[in-house]
Amino acid sequence: MDKVKCECGHMNPYGTYLCESCGIPLQKEEGQLANMRYEGVARRSQTYNKSVVDKIWNFFSSVKVGIWIIVILLLASSIGTIFPQEMYLPRGESASTYYQNEYGAFGQLYYQLGFHNLYSSWWYTLILAALGISLVIASLDRVVPLYRALKTQRVDRHEKFLERQRLFTRFEIGEKLDENRESIEKKLKEKRYSIRKKDQSLLAEKNRFARWGPYINHIGLIIFLIGGLLRLFPEMYLDDYIWVREGETEVVRGTDGEFFLRNDQFLVELYDEDDPVFGEALQTVSDPVVKTYQTSATLFERSDDGAIGSDTELDEVKTYDIRVNDPLTFDSFSLYQVDYKLNELSEFTFRIEGEDLDEEEESVTFNVDLNDPQMSYDLENGFRVEIVEYFPNFMLNEQNEPTTLNRIPDNPRIIFEVFPPDTEAEEGRGELSLIGVQVNEALNGENDYRIAMTDVDMVNVTGLTVRRDRTLPILILGGAIFMVGLVQGSYWHHRRIWLREKDGELLIAGHANKNWHSLKKDFEYVLKDTGIPQPIDQADDQEAENSDERDGEQHGST
Repeated sequence: MDKVKCECGHMNPYGTYLCESCGIPLQKEEGQLANMRYEGVARRSQTYNKSVVDKIWNFFSSVKVGIWIIVILLLASSIGTIFPQEMYLPRGESASTYYQNEYGAFGQLYYQLGFHNLYSSWWYTLILAALGISLVIASLDRVVPLYRALKTQRVDRHEKFLERQRLFTRFEIGEKLDENRESIEKKLKEKRYSIRKKDQSLLAEKNRFARWGPYINHIGLIIFLIGGLLRLFPEMYLDDYIWVREGETEVVRGTDGEFFLRNDQFLVELYDEDDPVFGEALQTVSDPVVKTYQTSATLFERSDDGAIGSDTELDEVKTYDIRVNDPLTFDSFSLYQVDYKLNELSEFTFRIEGEDLDEEEESVTFNVDLNDPQMSYDLENGFRVEIVEYFPNFMLNEQNEPTTLNRIPDNPRIIFEVFPPDTEAEEGRGELSLIGVQVNEALNGENDYRIAMTDVDMVNVTGLTVRRDRTLPILILGGAIFMVGLVQGSYWHHRRIWLREKDGELLIAGHANKNWHSLKKDFEYVLKDTGIPQPIDQADDQEAENSDERDGEQHGST
């Protein structure tokens, strides 16, 4: 669109209300006071509305749109706290079945809509991206014209501009004008105003940098959002769990098989009821209270480039006692102690009993690892035992069929098929038995041989969080910049005082983006003992309050 040329010769963008240079009104507007919001300059969103780009720009530049995006984010985040996120589900639980089993139809809907993994869901990411776009466009739509207007403002502002300022007065020039001018300039400098003069006009200005506070806020928020979005990439952020049984070695998730952790020993310390500090309180609690728990662990690093397996060569890196808030840190990763499980079933020991077996034959045993069972066992007494079905955490489904809730051996059931000596291991020729804790049933009538459980091994399991956060410096930087902008816009205020001699009169006007009371006090100090009257506040009390809101870019931008 064509630019508008002011009578002072300055070319203003289309839609400008007050000339960027001299301040003369370029458009008629009702009311006694000038609209000083963004210095009366034109904003792109208010002047262009033809192309698709214009419509997108205008949509995201709206403060109302930004507020609604924030409201939607808050609502979604609130709903995400109704049920636990997937990362906090009990060990071995599947999200696809857990929410429906625990919370019914609403839990299933919660899962299907993606609230179970809210902060990495595609639609939540899109809302965050929309908020970032809104912040960028809203800031550019306001800060660019505001910067241009403040940079090009003239010292000798037009009389109509001065008359329409909220604080304004006229004074007939007296004999002591020169002395008064020197006194005014001296006091303005004492108040740390920056003074510019041209002919018979003067502009005193201070704290212009405060106008950029809201936009620095936006920069900080944008950087913070970028840091949050980068958490979607595993190389930037990882928050996972590993469970390591005592005496076992597990690969550390997220390290691409480079690092392994061995649980050498897990210790739990409980509070004693005779504790001098907490003893009385502990007597009111039925369950024991954990004082501290730790994992004595050894970290290994893979030494060869082969595949991960039983033959993987490992080099010891270090040993460490992992406690709560005292993680094991290595290669940008940290292992935090967050959970544990005592006395988890680990191994069953069985033997075969029968009327035709002697004591030596019945003394032969075999062990079944409940976490990684073999499917066939050849015994020294000539028997062969095969596992037909294994249910680590036995349950009956809706069709009353046996299944397992998860892979954790909390309630194991094993269907064995026993083949006596000199019997070929063919399906249907052996004797079937269902074995579990306090469970021993023959599945095909009376069996000649019975599988008896002779021993149970249990093990402590430690739960560790694997965390890597390379976005933390970005988040800290964004938060620090935000706080700088907040302080900058809250504790300093942009103030300007204009003096202009014209036709034997001295025109005095003042403007502040907020905190008009401070500007009035500056006028009282500067004009004291000069005989020049204080500027008149041209707005009544109610209008003054509304004017604070109109003139403050911080209100508009935040």
